[in-house]
Amino acid sequence: MSSIVINFNKFHDGLVPAIIQDINTNKVLMLGYMNKEAFDATMSSTRITFFSRSKNRLWTKGEESGNFLELKSVMVDCDADALLFKAHPLGPVCHTGADTCWDEKNHSDDFLAYLEQIIELRKNSTDSSSYVKTLMEKGINKIAQKVGEEAVELVIEAKDNDNEKFLDEAADLLFHYLLLLNSKGFNLQSVKEVLNKRHNK
Repeated sequence: MSSIVINFNKFHDGLVPAIIQDINTNKVLMLGYMNKEAFDATMSSTRITFFSRSKNRLWTKGEESGNFLELKSVMVDCDADALLFKAHPLGPVCHTGADTCWDEKNHSDDFLAYLEQIIELRKNSTDSSSYVKTLMEKGINKIAQKVGEEAVELVIEAKDNDNEKFLDEAADLLFHYLLLLNSKGFNLQSVKEVLNKRHNK
């Protein structure tokens, strides 16, 4: 990403449009503007920073609400005067409280991808009653132990003929597996990429 060349001088105000897209759902979240300083701040902090035309200063999305945009990747268009950022939103993006600035729900048709978003939000929430937050705060050893426990319970149910209990335990294992992946900084897409590489060998 450090080799990107952007033509900030193409427009008289030195600003280029920056489109923000969710890395997981591919939903367009918002449009902002960046000058060179905002771009450099984004790349150095990995939290997306714009130049606010109304405030006339650099503005990091989420600096007041806590709903930051975590940078995942950036591309420049063919004319080198527009940017496309893929990011992970830590909460609603629009100042109205909507998921996007177009008032769209930001979730994937893939329920597991949506569930991963919920896990991330609850992990970073201030709700002390959240099961996800409580377990995450206990650390990786406790999370890994929980995955092991759920795996054993699934194996036990697999030997019986109660399909409902078997599926319940399968769901519990999958949920805690997602928590473990998240705690290690990964998600299901990371695992899919490994499987895809193995498949194509």
